[in-house]
Amino acid sequence: MKTLMTATAVSALMCSAAFAEDIKLGVIYGFTGPIESLTGPMAAGAELAMKEVTDSGLLLDGSSVTSVRADSTCLDSAAATAAAERLVTSDKVNAIVGADCSGVTGAVLQNVARANGIVMISPSATSPALSTAEDDGLFFRTAPSDAREGQVMTDILVEEGVKSVALTYTNNDYGKGLADSFVSAFEAAGGEITVNISHEDGKADYSSEVGTLASAGGDILVVAGYLDQGGRGIIEGSIDTGAWDRFVLPGGMIGDNILTIGDALNGSFGQVAGTDSTGAATYAEMATAAGFDGTSPFTPESYDAAALIMLAMQKAGSSASGDFKDHVFDVANAPGEQIFPGELAKALQIIKDGGDVDYVGASAVELIGNGESAGSYRHLKVEGGEFVTVKYR
Repeated sequence: MKTLMTATAVSALMCSAAFAEDIKLGVIYGFTGPIESLTGPMAAGAELAMKEVTDSGLLLDGSSVTSVRADSTCLDSAAATAAAERLVTSDKVNAIVGADCSGVTGAVLQNVARANGIVMISPSATSPALSTAEDDGLFFRTAPSDAREGQVMTDILVEEGVKSVALTYTNNDYGKGLADSFVSAFEAAGGEITVNISHEDGKADYSSEVGTLASAGGDILVVAGYLDQGGRGIIEGSIDTGAWDRFVLPGGMIGDNILTIGDALNGSFGQVAGTDSTGAATYAEMATAAGFDGTSPFTPESYDAAALIMLAMQKAGSSASGDFKDHVFDVANAPGEQIFPGELAKALQIIKDGGDVDYVGASAVELIGNGESAGSYRHLKVEGGEFVTVKYR
């Protein structure tokens, strides 16, 4: 009898092992390029969720989850597409966390994800154009659209008593989408756009753009660019020439690296996706314990993007994108028990037992429309060389 029981136990273990997988998630962010100072913490956030799920042993009969990183460059769509192709064809990833910047995200979606039936959840691609992109039900994002940020930025400017602005934006899908959204909202509120020009990233000198912006004038300069390249160059050139002494900083300009400009940035303000929810505080503590800054922009959204993928897999009972894509909304929204950072094991067990979960996560996830987050924003000011939170919107 003892021998029979041992054989049965071994058989059960073998059956369990047979169903366990090494699930791979691609993490495609701009590890080089205009937001490279942000992408390290972002990737760490996604990988923190993967470790939490792997350690639980509860995903799809004890499957593990491994991160495979790839460089989107943020700017080069051809390079991003090639990197994503390698993730899918060589690394055999089951889904993609990313991409990050809007232009490369759109390219990866159309050229790789749709062609191969791979789910993508981006934590930071915010172009309004992605809301209506053909996606075959494969694309989601945990950051809100710039259609909302344009209105939030307008509300802040109106409260600050700003009547006129000069505007420059990075010449890509992100910059153009945000600029268009902002111009529409600001002019509707009675504001004046004195000039609206694009700038290219990667230039050594922005004196021409600064001169054009200075000539047009305005109460303040809105820089819808990237903190590690063109946007920073515009601000530094403006400060050096005395053209401007106060700036509006949208999401792509928010990050500790921009603060190295120094005290000349004091008094500037802006907004970035963020929430003061219970989940955000818990996640920040978890990130600190893991050795990275969980308050860095788009790191909570990165944790949430990875978490949603894995919970949808559990709901579908499959790691195949074609099977779980229709369950992302199921796990992201009510009804169900609310799930916060650090509770992924709890969520996996509830789903395994046939229950429902409402994933709130680190960024107060609520998917709307075509699979994007309703989102909220953190209104910031630079004071004493640091970002100080004014309020959440």
